[in-house]
Amino acid sequence: MFAASPLAFRAHSSASAAGLYRQTSVQTGVAAASPHRLVTMLFDGLLEDIALAKGAIADGQIELKGRALGRAVRIVDEGLRACLDLKAGGQLAADLHELYAYLTKRLTQANLRNDVAALDECKRLVDPLRDAWLAIAPQVERPVNA
Repeated sequence: MFAASPLAFRAHSSASAAGLYRQTSVQTGVAAASPHRLVTMLFDGLLEDIALAKGAIADGQIELKGRALGRAVRIVDEGLRACLDLKAGGQLAADLHELYAYLTKRLTQANLRNDVAALDECKRLVDPLRDAWLAIAPQVERPVNA
């Protein structure tokens, strides 16, 4: 990638450079993250993609909206929902499983209908989950020797 001339590299849009930075930053963060931090990153990425999609709808950027909501659905399905242990997690895991299924449905509807209200609803549902997850960080991120 960097074998190209400096002029060719400067020709890339700032959005492309920002995307590359984000991808590299995320990959570096994932490699060093604890399991708790990884889930926090999933929540943050989900909320970021919801906000991006909302802005894209407002700006008429349909392709950007589709990419953001595609990522959001993958975060919910392949990240948050997939890591639930339904056998050991009891009712909480079952409830989260259902909530994640509902989020996937609403994100998909938002994508199909350019539905900003559905995105707002998803954000309202995810915010308290993220806040609760962050609140337990001191208990789960404590060093083993403490």
